[in-house]
Amino acid sequence: MTSLSSTTSSKAGGIFASLRGWFSEARNTILFVIGFLLFWELAVIVFRIPRYILPSLSSIIRQFVRNFDLIWEYTLITGYETLVGFVIAVAIGVPLAMLTAFSRILRQTFYPFAVALEMVPKIAFAPLFVTWFGFGFIPKMIIVFLVCFFPILLNGILGFTSLSQEMVYFSRSTGASQLRMFWKIRLPAALPELFVGLKGAAVNATVGATISEWIGGDAGLGYYIQIATGQLRMDLAFAIIFMLTALGLLLFYIVQLVEKRMIPWHVSQRVSVFGKREI
Repeated sequence: MTSLSSTTSSKAGGIFASLRGWFSEARNTILFVIGFLLFWELAVIVFRIPRYILPSLSSIIRQFVRNFDLIWEYTLITGYETLVGFVIAVAIGVPLAMLTAFSRILRQTFYPFAVALEMVPKIAFAPLFVTWFGFGFIPKMIIVFLVCFFPILLNGILGFTSLSQEMVYFSRSTGASQLRMFWKIRLPAALPELFVGLKGAAVNATVGATISEWIGGDAGLGYYIQIATGQLRMDLAFAIIFMLTALGLLLFYIVQLVEKRMIPWHVSQRVSVFGKREI
């Protein structure tokens, strides 16, 4: 019993120490956010800014609490569209990037075509998808897929083709097979660039879902923002925007957590986001 108690205490102490370390690093960021929010609240009061232009932070919080049930219901809808579109983009984009990187024919034919499509605003396709598939889940998921797919594909191709010829020659000189070279050298070397694309896709995902709901939706956070702004309820609109921000950050930090687990050796993971180099 004593051993179990000491183990539990040590784990709790470790968690507390980790949280304390994180707060120590993030202290300036947290203080800046708090200061910005206080300035926002005071500026609205002091300058008497009309609520339909910029609501106070306190009124936004009140609207968030009052309408939390509906906001949460629409968050689940937008989150589902975002997650499904992102996962499908990863499932298709990563293997296709690998095939394109290792196939000369695909690099000469498919790659220029993919770059050209990347230049086209994906939201321009939204009215077409609504016409073809209606106002349901499918057109919104396709838009999320498109805005996520191309960053993953193009960064993946760059990652898989970035290995130097010197490293290839050295690996072959050791007698390593093509499969062993892929798992031990090519894939780890490509992961940092691939995660750049994944994080870019995570940022784009909620944007694609929201705008597709504006254009042709009958549910979701984007649809709810359209209703709130149409009624000049800017405090409610900002409450929804805050929830959208939280949804996007959640997906982004999930990808970042996976990145930290998969490439802890990379320099980007040995330097914290607050500028402190980890040993």
